[in-house]
Amino acid sequence: MGKRFKDWLAQAESDLEHAKKSLGMRDYNWSCFASQQCAEKSLKALYDFLGGEGWGHVVVKLLKELPQDKIKIDRGLLNKAVYLDKLYILTRYPNGFAAGASADYYTEKEAQEAIRYAEDILSFVKAQIY
Repeated sequence: MGKRFKDWLAQAESDLEHAKKSLGMRDYNWSCFASQQCAEKSLKALYDFLGGEGWGHVVVKLLKELPQDKIKIDRGLLNKAVYLDKLYILTRYPNGFAAGASADYYTEKEAQEAIRYAEDILSFVKAQIY
């Protein structure tokens, strides 16, 4: 099977665009979730590029399991991944909170930060590939 890292990157970029559109529509929880998806799919593109396959949805795990002899990851990027990982489930399911819908719990500032972090991970991946 051929490498599909370009497809993974295209989807990551589409998710990032969705995050920005959701921010503009004040759908902050969806903006946060789409940002997490951008980071996850960006890293799966890198795994594919390297001839492997990234499994799971935990961005920090995907970063930590990259081949250390080929790719260096700084602590700042790991911290951004941890932030994004917290946005994977709670942004979508109301039973993660004692009351209210998920949409009630996310702010513009959080969505903006999630977008920045996703952009940073996407840029990191692109720098490894291109």
